Amino acid sequence: MADSLILQDCLLCEFPSNHYMTIGNRVYYKCTNCSSIFLTKECRLDETSEKDRYLEHNNDVYDERYREFVSPITNYIMKKYTRASNGLDYGSGTGPVISTVLSENDYSVSQYDPYFSPDKLVLENNYNYIVCCEVIEHFYQPKNEFTNLRNILKSNGELICKTEIYNESIEFSQWYYKNDPTHVFFYSEDTFEWIKNNIGFSQLTIEGRVVIFKK
Repeated sequence: MADSLILQDCLLCEFPSNHYMTIGNRVYYKCTNCSSIFLTKECRLDETSEKDRYLEHNNDVYDERYREFVSPITNYIMKKYTRASNGLDYGSGTGPVISTVLSENDYSVSQYDPYFSPDKLVLENNYNYIVCCEVIEHFYQPKNEFTNLRNILKSNGELICKTEIYNESIEFSQWYYKNDPTHVFFYSEDTFEWIKNNIGFSQLTIEGRVVIFKK
């Protein structure tokens, strides 16, 4: 791992970043420009192991606890948008509970997931809202991902994300959220501000774990 301790470009803003922490065989860098923390590429799971990890998730779309977990997003969409709006569940995973709940309420929601709903044709459409629930922490190329998602939003559309947000009161070495081997990129509020200002969103709203970018 010695070679990994040289400066590495931030995966989001491309600023040269310093080694932050090594925990076991996982090496993390922290960006002083956008305040993100990221796992080095060498420490990521291979594609097969990553998919196997996702398959371990017990995502039953009819589990009331799972529905409650995503309710801040589904409730927001049903309050803010009409059934005539179209949405995208990006990173819908093995159990697309958001799509299921919204569809039950007669909302039109497409799904994309690189492993479980890999039809890229849906990424050629434009959407009133895009949902990324427990997805953005998995982004290998966050700058490209956020740029591409913004580009397929309609005017005044919203990218609605849910993730655990890092802050300086958290002891990173003890933080449960970094223990998932598929979690490779971690955001602070400053990171989201950088995304808003540099990817081209007009507004940013953070409410607990829910982060909303408006085009």
